[in-house]
Amino acid sequence: MAQLATELIKLNNLQLAGKLVSDELLLGIHSSKRSGSGTEFEQYRHYQPGDDPKRIDWKLFARTDKHLVRESATESNLQIRLLLDLSGSMNYTEQGVTRLNYAKILLASLAYLGYRQSDQMSLYALQQGALQTLVPAGTQGFQKILYALQNAQAAGQWLNTEPKFPEFYQKQKELLVLVSDFLQVGDEWLRLIRSIASPRREIVIFQVLGDQELAFNLSGFYRFQDLETGKEIELQAENVRQTFRETAVQYLQNLDEALRIPHVQLIRVKLSDPIAMVLREFLAKRKV
Repeated sequence: MAQLATELIKLNNLQLAGKLVSDELLLGIHSSKRSGSGTEFEQYRHYQPGDDPKRIDWKLFARTDKHLVRESATESNLQIRLLLDLSGSMNYTEQGVTRLNYAKILLASLAYLGYRQSDQMSLYALQQGALQTLVPAGTQGFQKILYALQNAQAAGQWLNTEPKFPEFYQKQKELLVLVSDFLQVGDEWLRLIRSIASPRREIVIFQVLGDQELAFNLSGFYRFQDLETGKEIELQAENVRQTFRETAVQYLQNLDEALRIPHVQLIRVKLSDPIAMVLREFLAKRKV
């Protein structure tokens, strides 16, 4: 039932696409409903030291070989900030799928899950070196988040090397989810993450890259355009393939090393990866 990014984008309906992905996730171990009157929506999380062993769902353990603890909605409320990169490189396209639309569906799916759990959610955008508040925090913001995502447009560069955003200096415990290509001119994106990293803030970065940005299997003569500056260059793909691949591998390795920061997680995905699969693996590994 996995929905490919191309199929979801063809729907041209962000709310439906996000719901399809989220419903697929909810069919798994992430959540369940109890039958009977007066019951609440529940989710499962991984057992942690200190939890009462009586709360482990032993029937589920028998099927999955995982120690999962039942958690009621009142226990699972989170402060979730969704953060979308709107720099011009998010307009990159492969096989009819833009990086921006992939990011929108991923965030819409997470927003739908948060809505089901009554989490406090907000939406921000990063564009032209500034932080934009698209939807402030609140439990009634789900439809506003979908509307803001639907209308978000990417353009320009991110050149802010000394970010100072008071919105991120609050002390409440929260989850911050950034979706970006995380492609830098210098180390501007790293500076941003370092400036907001905190023991009370779990930061999850979904780095969305095209298959060709990683493999570069192109052949022939191409005109390449910088989607942020508009500059163009004409090249024979075979002549630059090896250099491109080596440079890309080195960059990603350096990024992996630089982002080994406490409470920061980098998840690298390709535009061809089914969004439901990406989120299922993320939720399975995450200890709520």
